[in-house]
Amino acid sequence: MRAAASGVNLSPTGAFGQQRARLARPSAETWMSAQPGNSPSPRQRLAILRRRRDEKMARSVHAYVRGSTVQFYDWLRETHRRRLPEGPSVWICGDCHVGNLGPIADCGGAIDIQIRDLDQTVIGNPAHDLIRLGLSLAAVARGADLPGVTTAHMLEEMIRGYEEALADDRGAPEPDAVKIVRKQAVGRKWRHLVKERLADLKPSIPLGSHFWALSDEERQAVETLFQAPAARKLVTSLSSRDDDAPVELLDAAYWIKGCSSLGLLRVAVLLGVGDLDPRNGGFCLIDIKEAGEAAAPAAPDRRMPRDDARRVVQGARRLSPNLGDRMVAARLLGRPAVLRELLPQDLKIEIGQFGRAEAMRSARYLASVVGAAHARQMSRSDRRAWGLELGRHHAANLDAPSWLWSSVVELAARHEAGYLEHCRRYALAA
Repeated sequence: MRAAASGVNLSPTGAFGQQRARLARPSAETWMSAQPGNSPSPRQRLAILRRRRDEKMARSVHAYVRGSTVQFYDWLRETHRRRLPEGPSVWICGDCHVGNLGPIADCGGAIDIQIRDLDQTVIGNPAHDLIRLGLSLAAVARGADLPGVTTAHMLEEMIRGYEEALADDRGAPEPDAVKIVRKQAVGRKWRHLVKERLADLKPSIPLGSHFWALSDEERQAVETLFQAPAARKLVTSLSSRDDDAPVELLDAAYWIKGCSSLGLLRVAVLLGVGDLDPRNGGFCLIDIKEAGEAAAPAAPDRRMPRDDARRVVQGARRLSPNLGDRMVAARLLGRPAVLRELLPQDLKIEIGQFGRAEAMRSARYLASVVGAAHARQMSRSDRRAWGLELGRHHAANLDAPSWLWSSVVELAARHEAGYLEHCRRYALAA
């Protein structure tokens, strides 16, 4: 009532409501791309994808954080690089936010919670993953309307879980959010993957809001790619398939995916394997993702593959063996590309509205997953030294490193400002 009296109209027909309606209304380009048979040409894709990215990043602060990896490392280079401790040079995720962790099935069907996106992986400073995860957790806490003191406690629990993984490789107890998604992953079959990704049990990829038609050149390149032994070996690597099973390309389409893929080639490929019986692994969905240059800074004293696809695969095998063993580096139209089969069990952890206790348990557990990924690459002496370094510089009233807290606070402020400015620019453009 007081808001109405002051002249601020919060109804759907008021100025604010009209602005929200403009943001929610699909653009002409988006509407066109959603109509079957109206796929844009390769030259037209970028403008439409940029619009989709802007819309996605305007949904919440956490969505903005997830889509602003380059800005994160720009900030790191500008301000905090000298203040951060230098941990042992190991493969790091490079984009370690909550959405990049989840259940991953190995070739035999076993499921583990691991890092699920390695586009930014480099041999670098593990402190960067800790800061990125801490920022992500702070954004999730803000979205759940938790008080600031809970964010401080989440960072304390995060460091506790990470240090436990360094010490003994054992993960922290799973929070409810992880138990739920793990249970979902165990029960998923091929039909669930098809319904979620393709929306139809027919052996084809439906063009529309998620997939666009490939150009003739792109389709020919995909067909050539799967004639190569390495790609065929990837397809038959699952335990339920014969090594010499025939492989047939059934369909392929440009895949409209997240913010990090903007401007890069992304292709979904539907293959038939053997007798085409889903129970025997007769179909498979391959994700081909062009590998771009990593924004995360690499350690100057360690050598990595110059080819970005090989970098991603090598990092995945060190950080997330379940995923890395299902990936292969290749070239598509002269560009580095990573091939991996999507399995029904591969899910992301989505943490929405939760209370203080669950927030703290989630922070501790997710950090232990990252800690285990780092620790398996370290010698015992390096683990001990890095654990001791993390234990230093704690503030008197915070059981977490002061550099972590100050980094997350400054980053949260910068991303909040960046998010509001992004929303303003997006609203004006809309």
